[in-house]
Amino acid sequence: MHNQLRLDPDRAMLLVIDLQQKLLPSIANRDRVIEASSLLIRGCRLFDIPVLLTEQYPKGIGSTDPDLASLLAESNATRLEKLHFSCCGDDKIRDAIRNIDRPQIIVIGIEAHVCVQQTVLDLLVMDYDVHVCADAIGSRYSMDEKIARHRMRQAGATISTVESALFELCIQCGTPTFKAMSALIKEPRSAMSGGKN
Repeated sequence: MHNQLRLDPDRAMLLVIDLQQKLLPSIANRDRVIEASSLLIRGCRLFDIPVLLTEQYPKGIGSTDPDLASLLAESNATRLEKLHFSCCGDDKIRDAIRNIDRPQIIVIGIEAHVCVQQTVLDLLVMDYDVHVCADAIGSRYSMDEKIARHRMRQAGATISTVESALFELCIQCGTPTFKAMSALIKEPRSAMSGGKN
């Protein structure tokens, strides 16, 4: 029996939105966003969760943060460029999401009130179960992020945290995967992001 309110490692995918090096310096709580994103990317690799990575107009905004890009490469993430704020506004990204063919989508990235929010609202209309990790999204201003979280929750997205998502994906303790995940979670947070601001 599938409980669509809970993440399932066989039914989930990860969507990483626009964690780009020219955007991140202006994001409020960027250390938290980078560290939480790093933890989730590494954790999803333990569960063989497919990963899709987007970059908003990289010619002008730059590519993904190098440390995160390295982790994403290790996860065999598919990287796609976009011009639409919503990932679903781009045919290639929408097709890539559909081709992964998993009903649950974990969403992280920036900015919370623009690309993340618009993508989440579109994914909900497309009947996906959307889980947003609040500690791995951000905006330049905290108020924008706060209102975006509220609006996404009102629209039907599940708002949670990276650690909560990882424990749901793990399901039980006492397994080699649990031990590996537990070791990740216990690492000092600065070690996860390379200690960068």
